[in-house]
Amino acid sequence: MKVSVIGLGYLGATHAVAMAKIGHHVIGIEPNQAKIDSLKTGKAGFHEPGLDEALAEQIASGRLSFQSAHDETSRTVDVHFICVGTPQTKGSLAADTSYLHAAIADVAPYLREDALVAGKSTVPVGTAALLTKELSAATGFAAVNLAWNPEFLREGTALEDSLRPDRLVVGVTNQRSEDLLRQVFEPMIASGIPFLVTDLATAELVKAAANAFLATKISFINAMAEIAEVSGADASALAQAIGYDERIGNKFLRNGVGFGGGCLPKDIRALMARAEELGVGESVAYLKEIDKINIRRRDRVIALLEAELGTLKSKRVLVLGAAFKPDSDDIRDSPALEIALLAHRAGAEVIIHDPVSLPGVAIKHPELNGQADLTKAFDSVEAVVLATEWKEYRELDPNIVSAVVSNKLIVDGRNVLDVAKWQQAGFRVLALGRTIQN
Repeated sequence: MKVSVIGLGYLGATHAVAMAKIGHHVIGIEPNQAKIDSLKTGKAGFHEPGLDEALAEQIASGRLSFQSAHDETSRTVDVHFICVGTPQTKGSLAADTSYLHAAIADVAPYLREDALVAGKSTVPVGTAALLTKELSAATGFAAVNLAWNPEFLREGTALEDSLRPDRLVVGVTNQRSEDLLRQVFEPMIASGIPFLVTDLATAELVKAAANAFLATKISFINAMAEIAEVSGADASALAQAIGYDERIGNKFLRNGVGFGGGCLPKDIRALMARAEELGVGESVAYLKEIDKINIRRRDRVIALLEAELGTLKSKRVLVLGAAFKPDSDDIRDSPALEIALLAHRAGAEVIIHDPVSLPGVAIKHPELNGQADLTKAFDSVEAVVLATEWKEYRELDPNIVSAVVSNKLIVDGRNVLDVAKWQQAGFRVLALGRTIQN
């Protein structure tokens, strides 16, 4: 089939490559010319393992091309996927859907009456119905084909998640839309991936509900960690114990500095805002506390440092990690970056290391001292915070760096270190939600 992908950010670029890999002819459309130029050279413009190689492969195959605007070739497209961003609105909890409305206006003049527009962006429930009306008015068609197909990719495994998702969810209003999406995803459906057909509103709500549940699970164990810290219990052992209950499961139950990134924080806030608009804000009022618990874990790290050092003023503090998770360069709403900034505001001289995201940190936060050499980053520091669980940090030999630190204190913000090994190297180890005998 012939497919277009509108918006070539994280979601769009990955989806375009995935569609080409399963055999479709894909046109990627993105108004940012610099981004187009980068994509044409096989560079996605962000860190995602394996994506650049797959991008170059699909360009070479002839199945994937890019352009900055719609033209007559768009009239040959069977399915237009909209993958533009829906960031949090400045000064509000609500999602900014302006890029979606712009995408609808741009594609309308080039849309065939039998073609399909399928949204993949995360949106407030009810957005698809509104966009359907806009598309109908702009095209003059008696009926338009607009569907919603939420994405469930995770940064760090985005391409794999796009090619082999846990499930495919499509919200449709007619058989034509369902048939086209079945054709698009036929190789995945044939491999046994569940294909769920719903109405538009349910498909929109699936992504918001999934993220709200995951955020709740993470903040639940972090709330238990708060209790553990004042009672002498061990939140990590607690998580392991309750995780054996098959009704609960052990995924997303590791306590630490909390969640971040471009999805979970803004999506739960957007869900709260939309519920308020619908008059059912009390149904998700608990999410306000989920958000607060998440933010408190970052503050807790600073409190631990101050309890040990007395004050952070003029102290050299190393923060290991800037991205919100490993295998990503995304620093949006990153707990690691926020901890670094909080330490800086408390008067510390902050050194920050990250395998891939330091260029972005340098642009947005020049007040932080980025150090690309991991071993040199430890030089003369008085406290270390492991804030992103990169493999480099989990496997770091503490004996290599113990000689250069001024004060052997490390806070394991992700509960991933071999405590005994670090203690044998002379470090005092602290961890969120745990009492460690040093």
